Order: sequence, then structure tokens, then C-alpha cells
Amino acid sequence: MKRRRLITSTERAKLDPFIVATGDASPRDQRELMERPFFSLAKAKRIRPILYEAGGVRVEVFAVPEHGMATIWDADVLIWAASQIVEAENLGFKTSRFLRFTPYQLLTSIGRKTGQRDYKLMKGALARLQSTVIRTTIRQGEHWRRHQFSWINEWEECVTRDGRVEGMEFVLPDWFYRGVTDRSLVLTIDPAYFRLTGGIERWLYRVARKHAGRQPRGWIFEFAHLHEKSGSLMRVSDFALQLRRIVPRQPLPGYRLHIERKGRRELLRILPAKPSAVPVDDAVDAVGTSHASGIGISHAGPSGLRTQRSQLSLWPETTIPGLNLESNRESNSYVARSDVENTVAAAINGLLRKTSGARPTGSDAAHPSRLPLGRKPGGAR
Repeated sequence: MKRRRLITSTERAKLDPFIVATGDASPRDQRELMERPFFSLAKAKRIRPILYEAGGVRVEVFAVPEHGMATIWDADVLIWAASQIVEAENLGFKTSRFLRFTPYQLLTSIGRKTGQRDYKLMKGALARLQSTVIRTTIRQGEHWRRHQFSWINEWEECVTRDGRVEGMEFVLPDWFYRGVTDRSLVLTIDPAYFRLTGGIERWLYRVARKHAGRQPRGWIFEFAHLHEKSGSLMRVSDFALQLRRIVPRQPLPGYRLHIERKGRRELLRILPAKPSAVPVDDAVDAVGTSHASGIGISHAGPSGLRTQRSQLSLWPETTIPGLNLESNRESNSYVARSDVENTVAAAINGLLRKTSGARPTGSDAAHPSRLPLGRKPGGAR
């Protein structure tokens, strides 16, 4: 008797697709990914896991030897996805964890080229995002439970007979999608972030955006505390040396960095720079290195992530004028608490006097191309 082969349907078959129609969405990042070590900061392939615990929250990230851990450059794909979902919801369109798009849309939105090599590198990034396993207790309620997932559940490309990639699909994990659709868990980031080429610089900007916001005195961290938060494999002394080299260059858009010393302790203060006239902390109604030729080549040498000329930014320059009062205390050094507590209290009292009962809103490209695998524009403008 013949054995009947069991045919299982993919997760995509159970979800309505969200078809990305355009790429002109302000880059947005998910708060929880900005303040904890979820990605490798190195350009070399990383296999060693990230194990981080602070304030009762635990993050564990595991990689497979074949692909290595997802890098902070690979995270550009997630920033792009979050930006498209939030923009579509702001316009009243239905979204889904199941995204359909063209490679051209993704690559141009994150400031990349669209050659054959770039498409290949993008697929490498998707492979690392899918193979990296995350286990965390974030958003798991009062009971200490672990939620395990990958950054992408599954992905597929639609290729013509002549080998041309016409469309792509991927499914985001529910944990990430819920974090994006919750307006309090998303922040708009400065488009100039995409021009940052170093892994530590990119991670440091996300930390600054999450914690310093527009607080007059910014936020302050001990070097050793930053090293722990980063998940870096560097020694503390080497990590501190990198920070000292970054500060004179002042590369973070919208922020100024200052080194302070208290006895034998070395501290990094992050201060907001001159605010722009264009706010980026609007309520929720990003990607990649702009000088990089690929999306997080985790096994490439340092020269493999740079091009000979700068790339155009797809969005106008903005800085970060919004106040950020909700940073988690477990993520900050104790020095920061004494420096900022008075500022936070004064700001809250001022808001309460002005607006009785008002709730603060914590939340603070583009080429017309063929729609892949369908014609109904889920994100049409």
C-alpha cells in the first residue's frame, strides 16, 4: 500500500498579504530592539550566542554555523518592514505579517544599489534573519516565560524563466509584528542613520535615540555598562577604545557625545544636538549602511561593506527633537538616574499643569514599480 505524503501548508497560506506599493515611508525602529543586544555588531561571521539579562529581562540570541548571527546591518530589513507597516496603518490600510514586495523597493528604500550582487547580498541577509533564533522574556507578562522565534519565519522569491527576480515575500514573527503595531513601541529614526558605517556607531545611535531623546541633559552611561548592553565580543578595554575614537568624530545624527570621568570610572554622556524644525516624534499614526554594498555581510572583510562614493539619502535630513521620558531603568546606569530624575519630574509636572489628564504619546524610498504577485495595493497612497 502506498504511503500518502503529508502536505503541510505554509504560514503564508493562512495570512492575507500586505502588498507594499511604494517605499516612501519615514524610517521607524522598534524600541525593544534599540536598547538590548539582539544583533551582532561585527562584520565577521558570529557564531557565539548573546546571553543578556538585566532588570528581570532576559535576551538570548543563537546562530547557526552555516549563516552566522543576524547583524545590525541585516536589521535594516526589519526597520524597512516596520516603516512600511506603520505608514500603511497611518493611512488606514490593512497590514499583515505577510509582506509582498519587489527587491527594488526594499533596496532603494534603504539606500542600496540594485545590481545583481546587491540582490544576492539581500538574500544572504534574509537567510541570517531566518536562521537566527531569539529567546526572550520581553512582553511576557508577570509570569517569567520565554518566547522563542526567528526574525523572519519564512521567505521566498518569485523568479521568471530567464532568472530575473520579480517579487519577494516574507513572514514576520508575531512578536515583532505586535511590537510594531503597538504605537507606544515604535520610534521614528533619523534617515542619516543609514550613513553610519560602523556597527558600534549604529548601535550607539539606537541607544541614544531610545534613552536620550530630547532631554536637556541627555543620558549618561558607564563604558562597562554600554559594553554589556551591546553584546559585543570585544574586551571591555577594546570596546572603550572604540568609544574614545568615535567621540571626536561625532557621527551620531541629532546627538553629541562627551566623555566624562568620575574617579576611575569613564562615562559617556549623550546629549541632543540642535533640534530640527521637522519633528520626528509624531505619534505613530529604520537601514543599512549607506556606504555599504550589501546588507550586513557577516562573513565579509571590513572593506567589503564600503563603496567609493556616498549614496543619496531618500529622506530630508532631520534631527531628534522629541522628549523621551519612558526609558527603562534597567537599561541605564545608576549615574543617569540622578542626572535625569529632576528633569523628568519637571517635564511631567509641566505637562500635567498644561493638560489635565492628557496622556503622553510615547511614539514619537520610492519608485513606481510593478506590484509583485498581485495588483491590490495594500499600501497605496
